[in-house]
Amino acid sequence: MGPFLETLLGGLMTGMLYSLVALGFVLIFKASGVFNFAQGAMVLFAALAMARFAEWFPALLGFDSKLLANILAFAGAMLVMIAVAWLVERLVLGKLVNQEGITLLMATLGITYFLDGFGQTVFGSDIYKIDVGLPKDPIFLLESTFQGGILVNKEDLYAAAIAAALVASLSLFFQKTATGRALRAVADDHQAAQSIGIPLSRIWVIVWSVAGFVALVAGMIWGSKLGVQFSLSQVALKALPVVILGGLTSVPGAIIGGLIIGVGEKLSEVYIGPMLGGGIEIWFGYVLVLIVLLVRPQGLFGEKIIDRV
Repeated sequence: MGPFLETLLGGLMTGMLYSLVALGFVLIFKASGVFNFAQGAMVLFAALAMARFAEWFPALLGFDSKLLANILAFAGAMLVMIAVAWLVERLVLGKLVNQEGITLLMATLGITYFLDGFGQTVFGSDIYKIDVGLPKDPIFLLESTFQGGILVNKEDLYAAAIAAALVASLSLFFQKTATGRALRAVADDHQAAQSIGIPLSRIWVIVWSVAGFVALVAGMIWGSKLGVQFSLSQVALKALPVVILGGLTSVPGAIIGGLIIGVGEKLSEVYIGPMLGGGIEIWFGYVLVLIVLLVRPQGLFGEKIIDRV
């Protein structure tokens, strides 16, 4: 029972981090109807900005406090992501209002390659470290219940808690605030939202800025765990099954989908992987999503779209 619970907890914590990345996809899709393939590049770009600013600011400003460096680096990276959001609206989305979905999708692919290349030009292509002080020592839980206890990584525990708090906050933002309701109105119908006075350009800047903030938090956590390197943008590929499973328009779906994928990956790798030769963790999420799509094409919590002719 102990090893099973240990695997289960590991899957839940990994799933929360998947949910955090998936949330960026959901936020932009809810507000603009665009499936943002650039989310992975945004995670990488934000993490690169924070890692490099944490190195540059102490040297430029003449202090040696790691905490102050991280605070200033986070604030600086957030300003960079807001600038990216403004430029995306001004130079890309603002020019493509009411265009076909495939056009907007290709635009986000272009943004992806631009951010990857521009990030390498500005911040360099080495592997950088983000040290925000998350404890990395493992701890043992329930030692009195199970022999040897349950091994849990403190860093994963803190990261999952941060991700859960952010996801909960954004869920409330969408449901309870006027701006959140305006974002949902824009997602339903751009022209109708404009006709009742909702400024489309401002809404898009807001939602891309929020998605940039989510990308920054995700990049900070993953960068602390894995180091900031260009393979970090591939984390978004792990979040794709989460988005599709939970539903492209559902914030709670991103949470539950992430937990399902995270737990499923860990349990399948431990209990089924040895029988199949390993590697099941790599493709488990995609196979699960394919099965779900056969039954519910809109995902577990997505909105069913009915076209009447």
